[in-house]
Amino acid sequence: MSWFKRKTKGITTTTEEKKDTPKGLWYKSPTGKIVDAEELEKNFYVSPEDGYHVRIGSKEYFKILFDDNKFEELDANMESKDPLKFVDTKKYPDRLKAAQEKTKLKDAVRTAVGKSKGKDLVIACMDFSFIGGSMGSVVGEKIARAADYSLKNKIPFMIISKSGGARMMEAAYSLMQLAKTSAKLAQLAEAGIPYISLCTDPTTGGTTASFAMLGDINVAEPGALIGFAGPRVVKDTTGKELPEGFQTSEFLLEHGFLDFISHRKQLKNKINQYIDLITNQPLRA
Repeated sequence: MSWFKRKTKGITTTTEEKKDTPKGLWYKSPTGKIVDAEELEKNFYVSPEDGYHVRIGSKEYFKILFDDNKFEELDANMESKDPLKFVDTKKYPDRLKAAQEKTKLKDAVRTAVGKSKGKDLVIACMDFSFIGGSMGSVVGEKIARAADYSLKNKIPFMIISKSGGARMMEAAYSLMQLAKTSAKLAQLAEAGIPYISLCTDPTTGGTTASFAMLGDINVAEPGALIGFAGPRVVKDTTGKELPEGFQTSEFLLEHGFLDFISHRKQLKNKINQYIDLITNQPLRA
């Protein structure tokens, strides 16, 4: 019965010989559904099992919305400074550097111009992976400059929000971005240039209190968390039980805060259909 016994003690397999399953082959949705990563990408990063919209960033949204994933990035190298010399558990510059190394992004928003269904579109897309998509001075400045580009060239403008709100490390500088971005969007409105706001999961804090709810048309993805303060804070402040589905995109649509909810695979068609309608142009196929 020696074949039941280990001849040598300990694990003898060398590190080089070990065969691990590569990371990223499968995705598990919050409802417990297991999806093949390639299948998920082909389905616009939406779980085919339950329709759950997986959080994605600017790289994926640009690929979905721009024709052949071709675009020109605007103000690509703009980075945040540390005017307040802010320190919490670590210095702000160190936190920025760590976020940049981890995400390969310069800050929490990327702006670009390209063709979408054959016509120019300017898009500002937030990345939650960069310090929770927090809105600092660079985020506000890049959105303002993208709006200026839209205004100068008379191109429709779209912002994709995905943010935890204002960036606490920049304090009042961050809060100033609410007014700055809102003023730029008002200039677009005066010029009759369409502005589309897409709220994704999550859209909260100062982002919701400014540009995310100022669209000529406000759109959201299914199941997205959208609100100013989180449900726990609202409940503790009001002392009341919150309605079922409170702060979901479906709840906000029912109560008039959104114009419609779009599945991600229909997003490109829906956005450009709206632009054609509001600009009185023939509908693109």
